[in-house]
Amino acid sequence: MKQILLVIAVLALTGCPVNRKPESKTSPPPAADKPDKTSPPKHTADSLELIRDRIANNEAILIDVREKFEWEDGHLQPAVFLPLSELEEGESDESFASKLAKILPKDKIVYCHCVSGGRVMPASAILHKLGYDARPLKSGYKDLLKAGFEKAK
Repeated sequence: MKQILLVIAVLALTGCPVNRKPESKTSPPPAADKPDKTSPPKHTADSLELIRDRIANNEAILIDVREKFEWEDGHLQPAVFLPLSELEEGESDESFASKLAKILPKDKIVYCHCVSGGRVMPASAILHKLGYDARPLKSGYKDLLKAGFEKAK
């Protein structure tokens, strides 16, 4: 009887391994965790230092999704002007993707910035649907200036 109680106690403390799968650190995440073209974007976890390095090494592009009047008030040196309104208008136009490919190569990371990290979400979602590795920045224009991004002259 003591042996049965001991076995029950051990199982209760360690759990029953009957239906457990061995955990592997190298196994890929479940398919539901992988982003697809319909997944909503999330602000990137990439550090601003890493982003600056990638832009400097021509591994990434920074796009400014603010509107023209905001761009004209000041913008970042490495940024490409591509306002959210233009992305939204072109989203349903089949020729838009080919026009976009001329200014945004698909083999580079596309970081999107705006004033405060809001407009980058729909902009990144549109780019993501078009096959870009679009990563929205939570940091806005002024935050990026404070972090050492150079203002265009």
